[in-house]
Amino acid sequence: MMLGLYRAITTLGSPLIQAYLGRRIKAGKEDPARFGERLGIPAMPRPEGHLIWLHGASVGEAMSLLTLIRRLQDAVPGINILVTTGTVTSARMLADRLPKGAVHQFVPVDRIAYVRRFLDHWKPDLTLWAESEFWPNLISETAAREIPLVLVNGRISPRSFKGWSRVHGFISRLLGGFTLCLGQTEGDAERLRALGAPSARSVGNLKFAAEPLPVDTDQLDRLRGETANRPLWLAASTWAGEEEIAWRVHRDLSAGHPGLLTVIVPRHPNRGSEIAQALTSEGARVARRAAGDVVDDRHDIYVADTMGELGLFFSLAPVVFMGKSLTAEGG
Repeated sequence: MMLGLYRAITTLGSPLIQAYLGRRIKAGKEDPARFGERLGIPAMPRPEGHLIWLHGASVGEAMSLLTLIRRLQDAVPGINILVTTGTVTSARMLADRLPKGAVHQFVPVDRIAYVRRFLDHWKPDLTLWAESEFWPNLISETAAREIPLVLVNGRISPRSFKGWSRVHGFISRLLGGFTLCLGQTEGDAERLRALGAPSARSVGNLKFAAEPLPVDTDQLDRLRGETANRPLWLAASTWAGEEEIAWRVHRDLSAGHPGLLTVIVPRHPNRGSEIAQALTSEGARVARRAAGDVVDDRHDIYVADTMGELGLFFSLAPVVFMGKSLTAEGG
């Protein structure tokens, strides 16, 4: 019943979906050159032979899939890999990191016409779905075509479990489309089973098997030279509100640590200018990496608002704070 209602709403709501995507393009959250992919229009032909489709919502999920992709290619030489994500940031990251034989496409918006167009073209032989982004049309249509679906690195927080429990019949039907559900923890597996997932069990967190983040050693040497003899710490993958907290921590620590430098790597690099302006208004002396600023003794804060350099700053900083844990966004 609810799936039919959802399908009807997403079908009749096509003009609203198009308008929503248009606003996302203007906001820089969609790639206009690849907009067709979000409508299920492929940007390339399907390669011949068997194809495994892996889906991850954004950067974190996509990065966790890289090791799995390489293991699949080792186990099945010549296998074709399709990776889908929904964010521009993840697409940029994967452009440099996907191995040969693997391609990226944006996941289609969850409207049945777009989903069918996508599946008609790619015809995956197996689908691996990462974490807990459940798109009803994508999941139900894939299952209806008898394409094996496996949930990998599944995560259902207690809060999500409470919400899904209110529509138990709906989520049970979706999870019933999966051949196997693999949770990050035994708690995740238990919650998946309670929601109706077949054969749910825990095999650990896939992210712990991820390869080390790449480091440009030349850039590392340069930054070490620029920050020599300065105590520094890193606030990594920060979300809105956490940068101001990092600045307050900086002020509290600076008396006991003269010359302290706080490096901030925002979760979304396009917020770099906004962060710099906000902290400057609070009295911080800020340098921005994306602006080409060179860090020197005048700066309190270094906003590293560039793509794919988190490994560089992990190597630079002896102390790291991981974001998304101090504000309402946390989880």
